[in-house]
Amino acid sequence: MDGLSMSIASLSTDMAMAKTMTEVSTAVMKQNMDVNETLGNEMIKMMEKSVQPHLGNNVDVKL
Repeated sequence: MDGLSMSIASLSTDMAMAKTMTEVSTAVMKQNMDVNETLGNEMIKMMEKSVQPHLGNNVDVKL
């Protein structure tokens, strides 16, 4: 019976470790997604500031 109880204890430990690893992976992924969203929003703001609508509307041509 001792082998069975060791197997159950080992299985319980392995399952707890797997759950913890999944939770950590999910937290890291969420953090990365938040960072990427922030960077994307900052990129949009930067691009909006760089737009100069008056450029490119006129072409000077000399013959």
